[in-house]
Amino acid sequence: MVMSIAFVLGALYLVVAGLLYAYQRDFLYFPDVQRPVATPTSVPTFREVELVTADGLRLLAWYVPPPEGRPVLLYFHGNGGHVGYRSYRLSRFAAAGYGVLMPEYRGYGGNGGQPSEAAFFADADVAMAFIRNEGLSPDRIVVYGESLGTGVATRLASEHEIAALVLEAPYTSIAAMAGAQFPYFPVSLMLKDRFDSLSRIGRVKAPILIMQGERDRVVPPALGRQLFAAAPEPKEFWSTPDGGHDDLFDFGADKAAIDFIDRRVPGLN
Repeated sequence: MVMSIAFVLGALYLVVAGLLYAYQRDFLYFPDVQRPVATPTSVPTFREVELVTADGLRLLAWYVPPPEGRPVLLYFHGNGGHVGYRSYRLSRFAAAGYGVLMPEYRGYGGNGGQPSEAAFFADADVAMAFIRNEGLSPDRIVVYGESLGTGVATRLASEHEIAALVLEAPYTSIAAMAGAQFPYFPVSLMLKDRFDSLSRIGRVKAPILIMQGERDRVVPPALGRQLFAAAPEPKEFWSTPDGGHDDLFDFGADKAAIDFIDRRVPGLN
């Protein structure tokens, strides 16, 4: 009887582990596959642009060119929705006098392709190339990551010269996140997409701002503090005791980011 129970439990464990492995990207990516309809019409210089990837995909991106001498934010959003859900953010940063490029990931917002870590990194490289082709020097490029996008932003910032890096609700790695959610499975051996910011942030040569809410129920706040501890100077940490995961602008995160950029980007202070 004991052996039979152990066999059943073992078989069930393997089935659950197999399902977690097979469908892991369904737990990580939650795209709205419809093309965004609403656009930030309050920004007169806003336009949609197309980014062409090395494998031939044509990706939607939202772009506001920066005024003369002002920085541009290269903004990578989180794992849910599409850029349309962030139109108020684009408007807010444009109102602060910044340019903004919000590239849409493949598999999101009407774009072809399938989401993955490697795919997102390839999309980020194309976005950076677009910014550079616009004639913007590295000391005017601020990379901004939100939630899952912090992994994309950190990787890009670790490989390119930029003016500053802003991380909103960041994590150390998807392995750390998954390990907290599924502690009884060897998730570090099962993951296809790792987004390991902890191993990359030490290579960032620009000022870093990390922002988090202490009531975040998606990313444990301890992971943000761990990433901050590993980050090189100069760095700043901003938190709000009442903020969660996706409401930090309600508690002043946008103002904190704008203040940081205005102080840290050369020629703006």
